[in-house]
Amino acid sequence: MTLAILSALPEEQAGIAALLTDARIHDHAGRRYSCGQLHGQAVVLALSGIGKVAAASTAATLIERFGARGIVFTGVAGGLGDGVQVGDVVVATRYAQHDLDASPIFPRYEVPGYGRALFDCDAALSAQLAVAVQQCLAGGGAAWTAELGLPAPQMHQGLVVSGDRFVSSAAEVQALRSGLRAAGMDALAVEMEGAAVAQVCADHGLPFAAMRSISDRADDSAHLDFPRFIHTISSRYAQHIIGSLVRSLPAR
Repeated sequence: MTLAILSALPEEQAGIAALLTDARIHDHAGRRYSCGQLHGQAVVLALSGIGKVAAASTAATLIERFGARGIVFTGVAGGLGDGVQVGDVVVATRYAQHDLDASPIFPRYEVPGYGRALFDCDAALSAQLAVAVQQCLAGGGAAWTAELGLPAPQMHQGLVVSGDRFVSSAAEVQALRSGLRAAGMDALAVEMEGAAVAQVCADHGLPFAAMRSISDRADDSAHLDFPRFIHTISSRYAQHIIGSLVRSLPAR
C-alpha cells in the first residue's frame, strides 16, 4: 500500500524527506507532494500547513489523487493531560474537534451528520506506531531531551483534540478541559489538524494514525525555543519513529 506521511510544517518531516529514494515531486493545489520509497515502502510525503481546513484538503488529495491507502500524521502539540510533559510523545487513539459547537441543534462537539464527536484512529496502525515510538524513546530519545534539559520522555495514548486556535494560556486550558470533561472527554494533547484528517479517513474507510511530540504545555508556563525543539527533538522523533514504522510494514 502507499502510505501517506503528513505534517503541518516542513521542519516536522525534514529528516524523513531526506531519506526518500526515487523521489518524484508533484505540485497540486498549492501543496507539494513527494512520492517515493522509504525503507522499501511506497510513500507520499505532504505538508498540509496549519489548520483543519488545510489538513482536510491535503488528506483528501492524498487519497484521491495520489492513491494513499493510509495516513500517518507526525507533528507537535501542546500537552493537556496530567503527566504529559514537554518532550513526551502522544499516540492518538481517537480525535475530537474542541472548537466545534453547533448547539442547540446538535450537542456541543458533535459533528453534524455523523451523530458523534469522536473519530477513532485505526487500532492496528496505531499499535504499530506505538511500538515504533517506544523503541525510539528507549533508544536515543532520552539523550535528545537531555540536550534541552528535559527528563526522559514518556509515551501516552489517548484522546487528542484539534481546533483552529492556538491554545496558549492557563485560562484557555482550564476552559477547554472543563468543557471536554463535561462531555465525557479527557484529552491528552491539543493541536490544529488531526481531527480533520481523522474525519476524512473515516469518510474514505482508510486507516489513520497520529503521533504528536509535546512542545509545550499549552498554558502560561515557560516555553522552549520552538525551532530548537523541532531540530533537537521533534524532527529526530519523526525520522526514527516513521522509519521504524515503515520498516514494520510489508514492502511494496
